[in-house]
Amino acid sequence: MREKGAEGWIRAAAIYQMRDTIPPSAISRARAMRRKPTDAERALWGVLRSRRMQAVTFRRQAPVGPYVVDFLCAEHRLVVECDGARHVQDRRDVARDAWLERQGYKIIRFWNAAVLRERASVLDAVAAACGLPW
Repeated sequence: MREKGAEGWIRAAAIYQMRDTIPPSAISRARAMRRKPTDAERALWGVLRSRRMQAVTFRRQAPVGPYVVDFLCAEHRLVVECDGARHVQDRRDVARDAWLERQGYKIIRFWNAAVLRERASVLDAVAAACGLPW
């Protein structure tokens, strides 16, 4: 079994504490969203899953507080969103982003078309947001 340093235990405790504040409705919504990803979410998940991007861990359709985010890197407090046309000027997204930023998360958004056609530049942006060379 791998030992955790003090920092690792603190981070793990923060994640478990975060889980305690997630309403059951967000958990069930996240599970439903995982079953039906968009093409862009499926394509991006293929690259982010299983620590394929420089050993950085991402979760998909992760509940954070009352919200569900497309991809979450808890270690770097990064939220990655794949957006379609319905997200243009959506007031709910503005309120959600403000709440996430108050919690210390950085949010980066990509259009679905960009994820599907320009995946390399999307991954460059994600790596840069994590502070990683790519």
